[in-house]
Amino acid sequence: MTDLFRALKIEKVDDKQTINLVDISENDLMEGNVVVDVTHSSLNYKDGLAMTGSSPIVRTFPMIPGIDFSGVVRSSEDSNFSIGDRVVLNGFGLSESHFGGYSERARVSSNHLIKLPENISNKQAMAIGTAGYTAMLCVLGLEDSNIKPTDGDILVTGSSGGVGSVAISILSSLGYSVIASTGRLSETDYLKSLGAQSIIDRNELSEPSRPLGKERWVGAIDSVGSQTLVNVLAQTKYGGAVSACGLAQGMDLPATVLPFILRGVSLIGIDSVMAPISKRERAWGRLSKDLDMKKLSEMVVETSLDEIPKFANAIIEGQVRGRVVVNIS
Repeated sequence: MTDLFRALKIEKVDDKQTINLVDISENDLMEGNVVVDVTHSSLNYKDGLAMTGSSPIVRTFPMIPGIDFSGVVRSSEDSNFSIGDRVVLNGFGLSESHFGGYSERARVSSNHLIKLPENISNKQAMAIGTAGYTAMLCVLGLEDSNIKPTDGDILVTGSSGGVGSVAISILSSLGYSVIASTGRLSETDYLKSLGAQSIIDRNELSEPSRPLGKERWVGAIDSVGSQTLVNVLAQTKYGGAVSACGLAQGMDLPATVLPFILRGVSLIGIDSVMAPISKRERAWGRLSKDLDMKKLSEMVVETSLDEIPKFANAIIEGQVRGRVVVNIS
């Protein structure tokens, strides 16, 4: 008898996209040399786009969504991974061109896997998820630009979301003073509990303004893009740096070169999808040391495989606070 397991499957017929929970077998999985029993996945903005079809994330159909997962190695053709190893995978085409994490089992390339640090559980790995791993890459970008806690405030946009929530927690643990920008001022207490020193309304940054504004912060982590990123750059202090990782407002950048050539501001592009393994291992190693796991647990909502599609529209509309962990097993 064929060993069946559950997975969410996106299908598209006549430009209409549907998503259903189905039973599949290992024979239905894509190529790879490691099979993982998936224990947890998470919900990221990109997952919302994929499940709703509101952006062409999925490149081939049918597709199992979920851009990340954690789990336990079930079988391996690579001597670097053994049965029982706890592993994590972020990006590398999951939910785009390769079946993703919203499945009880996954077959992937060992070149895309890393072993989890011992002090991070599978559930914590997906409480961090791609959003938290991206936040860590953003922090590393600021550090590599020599932005230190004593230099001044760090702005975090989209602060109530996954990237923003984890970024605030990491930055505050490292001693940075954080300004959180949010469209939901009702989340002020939540953001301050994560370590934000002050809160500003995102409307201060979302509309066209002067090419150069008052110098307000020495660094920033931006997951919004478009006009917001333009205004963030325009108000960054001399010699400051901005890590950019998202496009919630849009993918355009209607900016001038003035912040770069008059203030020496650096714009750091953060790619979490195809980042090399060495950079991933560095990020996860730092997460194991610098992320307050108690704060992490307070920003988590847990759900199941059959319930996760209900969150898709909510995260796109900015109605999801913190991190959503999908308990697959």
